[in-house]
Parts: sequence; structure tokens; C-alpha cells
Amino acid sequence: MDLSGLSSIYTDYMKTTADNQNLEKLKADWQKKSKGTDDEQLMDACKQFEAYFVEQMFKEMQKTVPEEEYSSASTQNMVGYYRDNMLQEMAKMSTENGELGLAQMLYEQMKLNM
Repeated sequence: MDLSGLSSIYTDYMKTTADNQNLEKLKADWQKKSKGTDDEQLMDACKQFEAYFVEQMFKEMQKTVPEEEYSSASTQNMVGYYRDNMLQEMAKMSTENGELGLAQMLYEQMKLNM
């Protein structure tokens, strides 16, 4: 019985689960912060959204790079885990620098609509 495909299915499942958890966390943070928001909280929520957006963009870009084959599935899973964490931190850092400007534009639009 060939079980080699289970590793990739498990990895995809874990990535999807992590993405869904991040999205749910953002939704919960937004709902919590939307009650009695002030400017600082609104900007923080916009930065979180920008970081999530940039992270998803980095993940899609990463799919275009050929992956290395590792000798064991556990090594491949760990490399994937650390890669995902690295992409998440890179997204946060790019958001904090404010170079993209998506958070600022979103903030300004939301302030106009409030």
C-alpha cells in the first residue's frame, strides 16, 4: 500500500488549517476592535490586514519556486513550517515599514465611512 501521497495531503491540510486560523483571528480581532474603535486601534487592524494580505501574496509567490525533495516526510514538514513562519514574519516587517501603503489607504477609507 503506497502512503507517499499522505504526507503532501497532510501538509496541505495543515497549511489550510493555519490559514483559516489566521483569518479567524483577524476577524475576531477586527470585531473586538470595531467596538469603540479609536484611530490607533483602527490603524492596527488595517496593518494586520495588510500583513495577512502580503503573507498570502508571498505564499503564492513561493509556489512558483521549485521545492527541494527531502529524505523524510518529517523533514519536509518542518521545512514547510519554518518557511511559513518566515513568510509570516517577513509580511509583518514589510507592513511595519509602511512601504506598501495598503494599511494607510484602507485606514483612510474606513475613517471616511465611519
